[in-house]
Amino acid sequence: MRLKVVNKSSNDLPEYGTQHAAGMDLRANLSQEITIAPMERKLIPTGLFIELPVGYEAQVRPRSGLALKKGITVLNSPGTIDADYRGEIMVILINLSAENFVIQHGERIAQMVVAAHETVNWESVDILEDSSRGEGGFGHTGKH
Repeated sequence: MRLKVVNKSSNDLPEYGTQHAAGMDLRANLSQEITIAPMERKLIPTGLFIELPVGYEAQVRPRSGLALKKGITVLNSPGTIDADYRGEIMVILINLSAENFVIQHGERIAQMVVAAHETVNWESVDILEDSSRGEGGFGHTGKH
């Protein structure tokens, strides 16, 4: 897939870390470092603007290493970028650790996955077909 991008940062374009990776790392585009205090959230710019094809979205997700090692995650995970959005890609980060976290320009802060999606046309009915699960909710199977 070819994806149109405007890069207003001094960072390289996002790239896949391995041959079969689903997500591309997003980097912070900062004029000065940003500190996120414990339980604080900040909106971090990337300097990237994209034009997605209709029928696709970009999902902004946490980086697992940053989440595990530093307690930093994407607050609205996954954040969705719609095909008609033309603004800057921004990442809402939250610090779930007990220590301040400092973000430097160019630091890998999140990952982005581009995925196809369907558009739903609702069909109103009076009854739904039965299934083996039925109305069973969270934890209804008793499996761990």
